[in-house]
Amino acid sequence: MTRAKAEILKTLEAQVAARRENKLASWTPYPKQIEFCNATADHSEAVLQAGNQLGKSETGAFMAATFATGLYPPWWKGRRFDGPTRGWATGESTVAVRDVSQRKLCGPPGDDALFGTGMIPKALIAGKILGHGAGGAFDTIKVKHVSGGISEVSFKSYDQDRSKWQGATLDWLWCDEEPPVEHYMEGLARLVATGGLAFSTFTPLNGLNLILPRFSERTPEAMRNRIVVRMRMQDAGHLADDNRQKALIATFPEHQRRARIDGLPMLGSGAVFEDVELDSLVVPLRIQNEEVVHSSLGPLDTQAWTKIWGIDFGISHAFGAALLGWDRDNDIVYVLAELKIKGGVPAIHASRMKAIASNVKVAWPHDGVAREKGSGEQRADIYKREGLLMLPHHATFESGGYSTEAGVMEMLARMRSDRFKVAAGCIEWQEEFQGYHRKDGLIVKTNDDLLSATRIGVMQLRSGKAVPLGSTRRDLRRPPAQGAQDWNIFTGEPL
Repeated sequence: MTRAKAEILKTLEAQVAARRENKLASWTPYPKQIEFCNATADHSEAVLQAGNQLGKSETGAFMAATFATGLYPPWWKGRRFDGPTRGWATGESTVAVRDVSQRKLCGPPGDDALFGTGMIPKALIAGKILGHGAGGAFDTIKVKHVSGGISEVSFKSYDQDRSKWQGATLDWLWCDEEPPVEHYMEGLARLVATGGLAFSTFTPLNGLNLILPRFSERTPEAMRNRIVVRMRMQDAGHLADDNRQKALIATFPEHQRRARIDGLPMLGSGAVFEDVELDSLVVPLRIQNEEVVHSSLGPLDTQAWTKIWGIDFGISHAFGAALLGWDRDNDIVYVLAELKIKGGVPAIHASRMKAIASNVKVAWPHDGVAREKGSGEQRADIYKREGLLMLPHHATFESGGYSTEAGVMEMLARMRSDRFKVAAGCIEWQEEFQGYHRKDGLIVKTNDDLLSATRIGVMQLRSGKAVPLGSTRRDLRRPPAQGAQDWNIFTGEPL
């Protein structure tokens, strides 16, 4: 080998070693991974909810390495720490943490030749402390920070007693795979003093049983501090090939596919609205200045659409109301607006509904005939007294009956035939849809307030009227000075 060739070979080997030992500099994220990283700027709790093999753990390791080293990439708009940090990388078990989180950060465990080939550049690893659990597992690693100080990354697992998570003060917490609630809350307590960041990367194989419900809350605090970024198979460039996608889909049993492929919560016996993709329902509509506005087409002519509110009283859960518009010419039902309130009194519920559409009649469920213990009034009458146009009887099908299953089947038939749509702004409705599932064949009646309200409205669509939106009340019983032929002279209702 000539000297020139030897120099070239040496240079190439050095370049390969540099890339291998500084993965942090060479990692190229997908748009959804960038979105997740940048979401940490404005939120103290962030979740990357993704399917298997989409790069969620890689993203978590990148963030942990970035915080530990202070080497933020040019595109970074997420949380920044001014100096060295102290953080925990956590997972389901000591072995899982060693084989996933530690491996992603430091390289294959137990292989000295490959130590330093993870996200943390080898040159910046200042030391390591071995753990007492699985062979090759670390307790803590020391990392050089660009400021000149030393960061600490420690490894914890969910199979440890919660008390083992007490005492420390942290800047950040990375949960790889969904943690039990008690461990997550203990982890959050470690961040209080620093105003730190908790970020989680997981495939939701536990359905809605662990921390995901925390991120569905719509209180001002939750919406300000918590965010979920969802990454599906289509968002991962390395799975762009159709054959690879088909192979991945075929790997998992059908009931696990929505979780393992698209990062959607696994739903026990299965989704209630099976075979229906949420994306096929959502349309870019919103109510603005008492008009239904399409994001690209502008205001739509909806004068002929009949409208009806459906409500769920929320006796032991949240109050839910869904405003439906029925395009009868095309037989398409639209969920135009939503209202979900935890607690509160009928006066508050009614005032919020009237601010959106005060002229629209209200369909209500059969438990509205029950009487309040204090006043003895029927629930439906209380809302009527608050100014809502409550229908005289609880909602039923035209043929009679008010079966939940029948109402769900009517909605499902419409969804499958492209005759049911949801305005993009109805975020809480969409979240309920994602988690609506069966267990042992029965619908699980949790976090379904807006879906129940929608079902009530669909059941009573025939009672809707083509009335204007907005808070200005029109006297629907009294004909205008002219055009009397447009009113039913026996009922006083508009035709």
